[in-house]
Amino acid sequence: MAGTATVLQLNQRKVRPKGFVAFLATLQFVDSRRFSFFVCRPTQNKETSGDDASAVHSTVTNYIEAFYTGNAARMEQTHPHYLKHKIHGNIPVREQTGADLVQAARSREGTHLTKAERTERVTVLDVAGNIASAKLVTPGWPDYMTLTRIDGQWKILYVVQRFDD
Repeated sequence: MAGTATVLQLNQRKVRPKGFVAFLATLQFVDSRRFSFFVCRPTQNKETSGDDASAVHSTVTNYIEAFYTGNAARMEQTHPHYLKHKIHGNIPVREQTGADLVQAARSREGTHLTKAERTERVTVLDVAGNIASAKLVTPGWPDYMTLTRIDGQWKILYVVQRFDD
């Protein structure tokens, strides 16, 4: 339905010290409430490697495949402090913890989708040291993810999910 979708804006601004860029992210809800926050990252990331981006991509792919197949053991690979915020039109923002996520996989919530509907597009947006961001797009929703590397393994820490009408 037109006018009920959440709007996400990213405005790039240079900040000091030199060599850093800040992004002002604004979530605007249909009831006109706004939530803004800054994300800061180096303008050049010499630590990013193709291996890191590939590992982040694999982590996100594993996550959605675990959902599609109802594989709770694979879903347990998220960060212990995992948290997802679900945004859907006029419905109040809902939260899902890691334990909720594993239970959803165990209950096989994603297995109702046909194999043709089980598609995804993963984009690694940035990798900076032990922090990464990625976007997962499925036919019904996009997920905006923050990942962190712990003991050499990438873990999904935080997700903002927007449901499309």
